[in-house]
Amino acid sequence: MDKHRQVKKIVTGHATVDGAGVRLVRVLGRNDVRDFDPFLMLDAFDSTNPSDYLKGFPWHPHRGIETITYLLSGRIEHGDSLGNSGLIGDGECQWMTAGSGIIHQEMPQESKRLWGVQLWLNMPAAKKMAPPRYNGISQDQIPAVREDGAALRVISGLYRGMPGATRGLYIQPDFWDVALLPGVQWQTDTQEGGTAFVYVLEGSGQFGPEPGVTVTAKHAALFGEGSTLRVTAGQEGLRLLLLRGQPLHEPIAWGGPIVMNTQDELKQAFKELEEGTFIKHRP
Repeated sequence: MDKHRQVKKIVTGHATVDGAGVRLVRVLGRNDVRDFDPFLMLDAFDSTNPSDYLKGFPWHPHRGIETITYLLSGRIEHGDSLGNSGLIGDGECQWMTAGSGIIHQEMPQESKRLWGVQLWLNMPAAKKMAPPRYNGISQDQIPAVREDGAALRVISGLYRGMPGATRGLYIQPDFWDVALLPGVQWQTDTQEGGTAFVYVLEGSGQFGPEPGVTVTAKHAALFGEGSTLRVTAGQEGLRLLLLRGQPLHEPIAWGGPIVMNTQDELKQAFKELEEGTFIKHRP
């Protein structure tokens, strides 16, 4: 018999400024890594005021993580030390494996609405120094599924046997964009075990076994153990991101844009930045 996952924790996040002056909400951060393992950080941005984001994220390093930028609307120019460059547009995704080290920039462009998230996914200790990799995912590469009152975009993982646009190299998370019409009840298999959470983009919903727990826009909800997730959309409908992945249960040493397993590894990374030996792979 299916066991429905229940809401274990609701996270509000807090407004902050990052990069060269980008206003965003840090939904998940350092205080949440144990509960949300292997997910390290989730930043959400949503603005119609270009002054909130135009200063962007100029050139900066990463090591030991994968960064996933999913843009619902707007435009972000990007470039990296592997020689990749381009534009992330409406409904597109940038999945970057920092691995042994990459330097990149993400510069939002003026648009009617800049709306999206950036997720940091941890890498296993044995793979943190793997070669960096860039994966740009266009809108038409993301499978779209329509059901009664529900529309999904499968960025990664499997949905009812349908593979997503990509599959993680080191952690293979489910990452789905789900939109429900008002009052629609939707249920999905999440497999037993692993970390499962949602971030509500718009609207609200009742999550878990009836009567459920209400989760509203701009909040994340972490779920307990179970094999299925159930939600009923509120009167205004609901749009959410659903993520599930296997935890690593490894120590974390986190310093700014670099996440390793020990303080010695972290010190070594910053020493290499100072000495100019940080980048191990070039185009």
